[in-house]
Amino acid sequence: MLRHPLCSVRTPLLSLVPLLFLGILALAALPSSAEDSHPFNVHDLVAMARLSDPQVSPDGLSVAYVLRTTDLEADKGRTDLWSVSIDGGTPRQLTTDPASDDSPRWSPDGSALYFLSSRSGSNQVWRLPMAGGEAAQVTDLPLDVGGFVLSPDGSSLAVSLAVFPDCKDLQCTVDRLEKREKGKANGQLYDHLFVRHWDTWEDGRRNQLFVVPATAGTDGGEPVWVSKGLDGDVPSKPFGGMEEVAWTPDGHGLVFTCRAVGAEEPWSTDFDLYLAPADGAGAPKKLTTANRAWDTQPVFSPDGKTLAYLAMARPRFEADRFRIVLMPWGDGGPTGPPRVLTEDWDRSVGSMFWSPDGGTLYATADNLGQVALFSVDPQSGKVVELLSDGHLRSAQTAGAGRIVFGRDTFKSPTDLYRLDLDNGDPVRLTEVNAERLAHIRMGDFEQFSFPGWNGETVHGYVVKPADFDPHKTYPIAFLIHGGPQGSFGNEFHYRWNPQAYAGAGYASVLIDFHGSTGYGQAFTDSISGDWGGKPLVDLQKGLAAALERFGYLDGDRICALGASYGGFMINWIAGNWPDRFDCLVNHDGVFDQRMMYYSTEELWFPEWEFGGPYWKTPETYEKVNPVDFVGNWKTPMLVIHGGHDYRIPESQGLGAFTALQRQGIPSEFLHFPEENHWVLSPANSILWHDTVLAWLKRWTGDDAAGGGGGAQ
Repeated sequence: MLRHPLCSVRTPLLSLVPLLFLGILALAALPSSAEDSHPFNVHDLVAMARLSDPQVSPDGLSVAYVLRTTDLEADKGRTDLWSVSIDGGTPRQLTTDPASDDSPRWSPDGSALYFLSSRSGSNQVWRLPMAGGEAAQVTDLPLDVGGFVLSPDGSSLAVSLAVFPDCKDLQCTVDRLEKREKGKANGQLYDHLFVRHWDTWEDGRRNQLFVVPATAGTDGGEPVWVSKGLDGDVPSKPFGGMEEVAWTPDGHGLVFTCRAVGAEEPWSTDFDLYLAPADGAGAPKKLTTANRAWDTQPVFSPDGKTLAYLAMARPRFEADRFRIVLMPWGDGGPTGPPRVLTEDWDRSVGSMFWSPDGGTLYATADNLGQVALFSVDPQSGKVVELLSDGHLRSAQTAGAGRIVFGRDTFKSPTDLYRLDLDNGDPVRLTEVNAERLAHIRMGDFEQFSFPGWNGETVHGYVVKPADFDPHKTYPIAFLIHGGPQGSFGNEFHYRWNPQAYAGAGYASVLIDFHGSTGYGQAFTDSISGDWGGKPLVDLQKGLAAALERFGYLDGDRICALGASYGGFMINWIAGNWPDRFDCLVNHDGVFDQRMMYYSTEELWFPEWEFGGPYWKTPETYEKVNPVDFVGNWKTPMLVIHGGHDYRIPESQGLGAFTALQRQGIPSEFLHFPEENHWVLSPANSILWHDTVLAWLKRWTGDDAAGGGGGAQ
């Protein structure tokens, strides 16, 4: 699946440095005054503290959140818990343990904060009293806790643990893992797919759901295994979280997402909702039997009478539109058939939550290059846009008429905001990386549109260099997003951030070609089976429109860069638009569609995109196979690939590099043996950016870095 890597996100996961100085940040010291500012660079990118997972207290008066800081010398990050008043002010650090603390969740009465921590040597649930005192360990399980959800009365925890499904208890899994570790032979025999997934070889374990007491220091005995018997992961791999799990209003059961389809798992998107008794007295019951497509994110209404969830309609299509579905609920389970609420709304919902009185649903969705906030009437399905500037994250209510959310843009990492619905103007609650940002110069940005393929409207962004001079022209970094069903929207990205190019003296052009999300489902659907057609036309017309509209862009000094599907497009451009660019950068891109199909993991993706398995529809794969056009290649290319990328295996990058080298085309290959489809290590991120910018500078001229070319 190529959708996740470059467009989300959905990545998960962003930033905040309060006004208190964080001494643990082992990075370059901040300048002493604003006059010492400098253009944005990759060191600034990795040094940003990242805010995630905000959680409003039950009384609506404060927000707890996770703050990640980075130790560059140790090449790793750590996370702590912080809180801030709903009215803003100085944030307060809640945890300072050298181990990482994350996933804060309030007790129902607001007296304590539960969280995950590795401070005991394994990942367990801890409890921090808000009146003062030290955190106490709640769970002491022999396996790491992957995530948890607190019951409505606060007495129990639903926890996710990775276990062997055929084991009868947790100790069985522990013993089996220890036996493997001590054994001399390390071969693994497989009789079905997945063999490997995302960046991990399968070892037979599944994420499963258990219930344990939520009282610190209590020996609750063996955890109750509530998802037992389902051959699937709860939460789902590799990107699912505890948003896929909800307690029933009475606390007697759990509703959760699971894809239990047996051997069809690699080519199925049939995720279903299940209801299981919390005491383990019965087997899980499937609630969404009629839908063979994706059902997920269960959320109960405040009165407990309605279960809302998200659902796709088309099986085996991961980029179908998520609709809001409502299921009537009573004692013990559903009391009627589900009702699709947003069938007439042409947007795919990313997240949703109820107002305190249950009279309104709120939803976030990709929308015209932003991630916007909407209200949805649960009776009529009427949708009203509330806020649309930037990328909104983790939105939730803070009492009647108030919504708290994270927001970031091309120029600012995530901060927390409060929206008063009777006012309409967001109030900023945090000054995220305020002191650091005061010493950084970034580029301004502008959205534009143009007639793309077939004259249809296509949108894009231009980001100016950090030290923009209207009397100069600037080389261009032409960034191509992945997915392909994704978007280079208005967000502060930690892997593909146009400010990294703006700070080096480049203008960036980003086109949301046909296939991008947030412009209607038909627009998203249009790329399937046509990877090299409409999108290439949009990229060609978008570049031409940008050059015509923005006179400071130097069309004679331009390099194109992309990853995942964007990397495919770089390979495709090399053979089908070979005379336009001074250089190309291909990160984890598809080179040979045939071997891509036979070596990737989530087969539903290529089978939907190209109409079936390769052996049944080879013509649709070969229609857009870059390897067939290698003879046309002539543009210098930097190829980058991760050794743990099992989505697009590294042989794809090696194949592209071999084709370049054998033809004598200037080329380099940057290999990250420990990275997956993304580059996550701070040190590797710096190496990635330094290598890419050096490549761009080599082919666009020595004056590219630091301020642009000649006068107009």
